[in-house]
Amino acid sequence: MTSLSTVPRKGMPDPHLSKSEFLRRFRSQFSDPVFEALAGELDRIAAAAWDAYAAGRKSPRTRKAGPQFADPDYELSVDWIAAREAILRAQRRHDDPNGPACVLLINGSTRSEHTCPGEMSKSYRLLSLARNVLMQDPHVQIEVLDLSRLASEYGRHIHPCKGCFSTAAPLCHWPCSCYPNYSLGQTHDWMNEIYPQWVAAHGVMIITPVHWFHGSSPLKLMMDRLVCADGGNPDPTRTHGKDAQAAKGLELGGWDYQRPLEGRLFACIVHGDAEGAQAARRDICDWLSSLHLVPADVSATLDRYIGYWRPYATSHLELDADEALQLEVRDAALTLLAGVRNMRQGRRGAPHRKVKPPRDK
Repeated sequence: MTSLSTVPRKGMPDPHLSKSEFLRRFRSQFSDPVFEALAGELDRIAAAAWDAYAAGRKSPRTRKAGPQFADPDYELSVDWIAAREAILRAQRRHDDPNGPACVLLINGSTRSEHTCPGEMSKSYRLLSLARNVLMQDPHVQIEVLDLSRLASEYGRHIHPCKGCFSTAAPLCHWPCSCYPNYSLGQTHDWMNEIYPQWVAAHGVMIITPVHWFHGSSPLKLMMDRLVCADGGNPDPTRTHGKDAQAAKGLELGGWDYQRPLEGRLFACIVHGDAEGAQAARRDICDWLSSLHLVPADVSATLDRYIGYWRPYATSHLELDADEALQLEVRDAALTLLAGVRNMRQGRRGAPHRKVKPPRDK
């Protein structure tokens, strides 16, 4: 008998498009006049895309899961398998006691001189300060995740989290299996490259501006998609893909909330120009802590204002003049690195050198 507690609720409007509307939207990608000479070819491609959409072929290329999964004969997406293998390789790098310490630096700003703003971001400048300090240690491997590339680089996307976890924890797969969805054109998802960067890291440093009292939209997209690292299901065959009712049954039977990023250290720098920096810093640090990452030290989590209520046009000059903030960012990077070293040697804490705070109370 089916338990009413596991029956998924339904009732939202159907989002499926008519053929004519689908083809209109598909063809709108090719509005450049250079494509006019290829109208016949595009018609055939559009017809194939409609066929994939109408049939709902989310993952057209699959292979049997194999003996390491609960259902060895279940057909898993080859994209998901590749993402999982990349994560396993990253975990081996992380666990190698003879390997380098790995620090992931994340620029949360969307601003770049390569897009409409026409100028680099202050977040990237602060990230460069941290990177230059870390580069002085030849035993440190530095990874830079520049989220501004979502706006400046062709084919870079972080698609939104679909909220599978809110239906049932086992429905959220680690790594995320919601993308790519070829039938909906939801491709080029960056997260399959980002997950291994987080897994390989011993320490993570996020530097972001305040956008309307919060971190930036690219940062929030990444944060949401990392929900699968907070109790996600590493075996999609247990839910036969996205079987919501099966996932509810698994959760109610007792679910092991694995946290594959547990124990990594973090630093966080949030900067604003007028309001919201402290709240945004707290939100990000609370999120990191909920993933069971550990703050390197109180001095490595900062909220600061650059050119408080000053004109945006001169904000880079304000940063040039703010030598105290520059020192704090360098010191946060060193604190994170010291904590990583101690952690890998089985010690706790992150003392490196006693630095006088640049701002006295």
